[in-house]
Amino acid sequence: MRTKVIAGNWKLNNDLNGTIALISGIKSGIAGKNFNAKLIVCPPFTSLETANELLKGSGIGLGAQNMYFEESGAYTGEISASMLKSVGCEYVILGHSERRTIFGESDEVINKKVKKALAAGLKPIFCIGETLEERESGVTFDVVKRQVVNGLAGITEIEMDAVIIAYEPVWAIGTGKVATPEQAQEVHAFIRAELVKLFGANVAEKTIIQYGGSVKPENARELLGQPDIDGALVGGACLKADSFVGIAVNA
Repeated sequence: MRTKVIAGNWKLNNDLNGTIALISGIKSGIAGKNFNAKLIVCPPFTSLETANELLKGSGIGLGAQNMYFEESGAYTGEISASMLKSVGCEYVILGHSERRTIFGESDEVINKKVKKALAAGLKPIFCIGETLEERESGVTFDVVKRQVVNGLAGITEIEMDAVIIAYEPVWAIGTGKVATPEQAQEVHAFIRAELVKLFGANVAEKTIIQYGGSVKPENARELLGQPDIDGALVGGACLKADSFVGIAVNA
């Protein structure tokens, strides 16, 4: 039985004061609540050290939103895996659609990042998903397969123990549009079938595959109740403690 994992991607939101307030709210919100999910928060780089201190003893994991595939050097503005580990990160989001579309990250660049994260002992939350144009053109499965195969190239079966996959249909991120449970399950099942081809049935069965795209407390139970959906990578709804906790409770 795979553990549900609910990760909050804060994106470009919250300074230190906002970080303190939101984490305090989440900790208060989960106190005394019964839920069977692992929670992860992914604040901006500037808040990671503070977040790490606030999260100690809470059971909530800490992740970053991105990292570079080099350890050090003349890469102005970039952050390395070891820097993330030094401030307490256990997870890192890689390949998010905003990194792919806005910042032009290719499958090959994302693959380098995944490899570097794993080598450094970080657990990647590896994001994949199609655009609205790609879905309407009927190439969803082609796009998802390409992203999985290229993004996980050279990764071993043992390393896959640390990888979380997040399927995020780009057309459903921040738009209020949500893939139906059936649409989401169909792609999740396809991803798991591709993992069987790449790594074998045992790895595929163990791999956590999250859904991301306008997940809210109101739709979490139906989405996360699908057999191949193992949690959520949450955007807007994670910026309010009650909605983030509500998703966890309904997981």
